[in-house]
Amino acid sequence: MLIAFKLKLVLACAAGFAGPLAVAPLVSEMTAHGTQSEPAIVEIAAGSFAYREAGDFTRGGEQAEAPLRTLQFDRPLHIMREQVSSADYQLCVEDGACRALDKDVVIAPDRPVVQVNWHDAEAYAVWLSRKTGKHYRLPSDEEWAFAAGARFRDDGVPVDQSDPSKRWISRYERESERGSSDTRAYPFGKFGLNERGVSDLAGNVWEWTSTCFVRSHLDASGNAGRPTVNCGVRVAEGAHRAYVTDFIRDARAGGCAQGVPPANLGFRLVREERTWMASVSARWSKVWAARS
Repeated sequence: MLIAFKLKLVLACAAGFAGPLAVAPLVSEMTAHGTQSEPAIVEIAAGSFAYREAGDFTRGGEQAEAPLRTLQFDRPLHIMREQVSSADYQLCVEDGACRALDKDVVIAPDRPVVQVNWHDAEAYAVWLSRKTGKHYRLPSDEEWAFAAGARFRDDGVPVDQSDPSKRWISRYERESERGSSDTRAYPFGKFGLNERGVSDLAGNVWEWTSTCFVRSHLDASGNAGRPTVNCGVRVAEGAHRAYVTDFIRDARAGGCAQGVPPANLGFRLVREERTWMASVSARWSKVWAARS
């Protein structure tokens, strides 16, 4: 029996060396993979939906309603079921890759991390990607809206050309009615699942996206021209859409570019799904880089 076992072991080793090196994980990668568990991911099937574009739009020098488009997702979207928890973020802090949270943030595995800015969220995504060997990133505003489904709020407000200020008053009143003054970071599940199985969307935690704030003008057909892009301000999604300066951790203290400020700033991530061929190519690249 012992001889047979040794023979099998030799054959297995020989088969491993005979196959392409890129298919087998590198030792350093396996070490990294074992230090952080994968978050729960929801797969949302490809499809189309109506999307109100983010940003400020003008037509003929006057304020205009943002265009409403039909967007098509040709591939499934893989997004975290819950927001990143404060306990998981704290692991990144302890690893020296993320900035420490404020003292009043509760550290718990069942509560979302709050009072984080866009750069904090980006740092966590890079850290998690390194730890798991998967590619995590912030969703775009379009992806967040697609995942939110019926909980994505259309923030289009008709413009009264005789009195454009009515549009801003109407938006402010509508946002104020959504209870954004509740600042407690509740345990996961407080705001329930949407129809796609994603938890706590559009509750009292606004989520950072990768989308930059833009200003653009519309032609007579409603088509947007070349935009002016400001990536120092990012779109945060929650009970309503917000535009927040990227280094702000608490928008209630300032830094919200428009409307009622978010009660809390947190985030969830999208996981990029690579094809088998792309994965093999990436591993070969690492092998050749190590040899050179």
